[in-house]
Amino acid sequence: SRREGMETWKSLCLCLVMVVFVIGRAEGQLLENFYGSTCPDVESVVKQTVSIKFGQTTTTVPATLRLFFHDCFVEGCDASVLIASPNGDAEKDSQDNLSLAGDGFDTVTKAKQAVETACPGVVSCADILAIAARDVIVLAGGPSFSVDLGRRDGLISKASRVAGNLPEPFVTLNQLNTMFAKNNLTQFDMIALSGAHTLGFSHCNRFANRLYSFSPSSTVDPSLDPNYAQQLKNTCPQNADPSAVADLDPVTPAIFDNVYYQNLVAGKGLLTSDEVLFSNAASQPTVTDFANNPGNFNGAFITAMRKLGRVGVKTGSQGEIRRDCTAFNS
Repeated sequence: SRREGMETWKSLCLCLVMVVFVIGRAEGQLLENFYGSTCPDVESVVKQTVSIKFGQTTTTVPATLRLFFHDCFVEGCDASVLIASPNGDAEKDSQDNLSLAGDGFDTVTKAKQAVETACPGVVSCADILAIAARDVIVLAGGPSFSVDLGRRDGLISKASRVAGNLPEPFVTLNQLNTMFAKNNLTQFDMIALSGAHTLGFSHCNRFANRLYSFSPSSTVDPSLDPNYAQQLKNTCPQNADPSAVADLDPVTPAIFDNVYYQNLVAGKGLLTSDEVLFSNAASQPTVTDFANNPGNFNGAFITAMRKLGRVGVKTGSQGEIRRDCTAFNS
């Protein structure tokens, strides 16, 4: 009968809706409106805290962004990098993470305190870090985008598990691609995420070899623009103070823009891992495109950031919701 047909049709539609819902949630089960009923103001609370912190120091921007990247590439985006260990053997204590600026940690700690006041025990530190990473990009003049939420905080944070998971300043394009592919990110995503180097700085010892001991035939890396190389030598004399730094983007160091790629084209990539993106024929066309088209870069960066935010997430009953971002609950 017609009524039975309608019922069957309704059941089928409902099944399809459920299937779509399950498939949609299967990708780490993250949802933009995850806290819609449990902590609806979480994003505005985090944004307010991050804005205040940004007003105190612009280092907040690169520090928070780098913290998010370093977190996601080790154990997934689960705030494992925030754990403090009395024995100095947590993730943040590894050699690769010692250069993470305190302002990034402080940003998340302050945002977590504000969120706990509004909705105690509901929002993970991992989600707060993901929101804060988006907010600092916007504060620096970059594009806004929606952040998927529902991550839970991880229960493992070991310095011994970091090595080999984060890009070193001397890596090749193939090594970069392999490392990013392990996290479900393509070469295109990797080049877009490298654009975060439009902000922040690097310590002199990370690129001193390009100025003073590049090769037997050339003390200075010939791929560096000579005037830029001289500028770097002035900033970083040989055997410079270990705390000495140079801006990753010497032109607009505090603005989120596509100038990083224009610098690469002009021989002003600070790290070997930056310069290789332009000198390698496989990646050069993307760099040139991003240098000429800020809209293309912004679009690629947003896509890559959203993909990065899904790496190795814990959801459902995995992990926990930490009360204090620096310590496991138990």
